Amino acid sequence: MTRSPAKLLLATLAAVSVSACTATTGDLGRPRPTVWSQLIAPETGFWSATARGEQSSYFRLTDDEEQMRDRAWRFVMPASPNSVFQGEVSNLAHTRILPVAAQSTDVGDYFHGLTSISFASQASRYNRLAEDANADRLLIGPFRANAARVVSMDRVRMRTVEASPDVPVDKQEPAYARVVENEGLVFWVCERLDFRLRSYRHALVNLVVEMPSREAVKAERAIMALEMEARPLCQMPLIGTFGEGGKRPVVYKG
Repeated sequence: MTRSPAKLLLATLAAVSVSACTATTGDLGRPRPTVWSQLIAPETGFWSATARGEQSSYFRLTDDEEQMRDRAWRFVMPASPNSVFQGEVSNLAHTRILPVAAQSTDVGDYFHGLTSISFASQASRYNRLAEDANADRLLIGPFRANAARVVSMDRVRMRTVEASPDVPVDKQEPAYARVVENEGLVFWVCERLDFRLRSYRHALVNLVVEMPSREAVKAERAIMALEMEARPLCQMPLIGTFGEGGKRPVVYKG
């Protein structure tokens, strides 16, 4: 059996990522810093994104920009338990080596992962669902505050670019590209939050069909609370680099 070049590339990159950065985890659940994650992946991601025609800035990240990318990691990774391969795909998308379109959009992934794990009772599956939704909810606020600081500084950045004659031409395009990257990350997090919510709801209704339990009420409340917390983030005013009304990009731009 032969594989297409695209599939071979995907398998190779995933294998490199698995071997290079997933043995241990650091803060926020991310892989610990390695030569791959700190040097090779960012450089490869920059050139991969550029080759796809996406906005890419060579500027160094500010502390807030770097922290925002760290906090985004939780939301852009798959929520599904045991999704090792999809986790690596998302990891490569986070570094921009792969486009966001490579991620799974199957809302059944989470349910399949949840039911593939051995639990003592059906209540444990509902509890896991509620715990995952609550963990997401608690991390949205810090990400939103982080994103608000980045957007505020991006406004200062663009006003300076437009008003100051001391900013050379070769710095103007990378400045704009960084703003696009930052806003694109917020959009991407919102898209994946929406995907998580739909995945959690899909899992809940199918759990109720297969193994009804009073624990479903707790899980449903956790999902509703997550939705309420996500709304302010995904409605926060941005600069609008993606057009009128901040239209969501098709692919991740940063």
